Amino acid sequence: MRFFVLLQCMFFCLVSCTQDKPSKSEKPSEKKTAHRDYMEDGKKIAYNTFTTLSSNLQKAMKEGGVPNAAKYCNLAASSLVDSLEQIHHVDIKRTSLKVRNQNNKPTQRELDQLNAYQKQFDAKEKLEPSLQQLEKGMAFYAPIHLMDLCQKCHGKVGETLKSEDYAIIQDLYPDDEAIDFVAGDLRGMWSITFKQ
Repeated sequence: MRFFVLLQCMFFCLVSCTQDKPSKSEKPSEKKTAHRDYMEDGKKIAYNTFTTLSSNLQKAMKEGGVPNAAKYCNLAASSLVDSLEQIHHVDIKRTSLKVRNQNNKPTQRELDQLNAYQKQFDAKEKLEPSLQQLEKGMAFYAPIHLMDLCQKCHGKVGETLKSEDYAIIQDLYPDDEAIDFVAGDLRGMWSITFKQ
């Protein structure tokens, strides 16, 4: 329970508000309100998805360690995210410069944002959630930092990630790139698309 509360606190610390300039076609107050609504909704959806996934993952880890957690991610995580997409009427994605599941590869716009986050991270700047206006809809992005427990599946092989556990992960994800992280690293980001 303490770990779950810590995860919640860390997530809230990572997603703080940003403000955007209004476009010429909108009144400043309308743009500010719409952007604030998208920002708040994005944070809530990312938080809801994060807590749901992490609580299920913790349960799987307790029941059978990394092998069980890896199987859970492979079999159940996508369907859980799909159901949350239906509830919130958005597209929800976790993506990274180093993906485990190849279905989560970034699009070009996501890649641009990931590279911007990585540049900021390398410069030791604070990473903030952001919004991007799309042709039809709005995209919300928020950074994901690796937590200590996550090293058991995404850490350094032979150190924080056991070799035998990584063999199981490679069986499930033959093209895995998502290793060699340490706690606090930029693991990736949430990409939530609000459709109009």
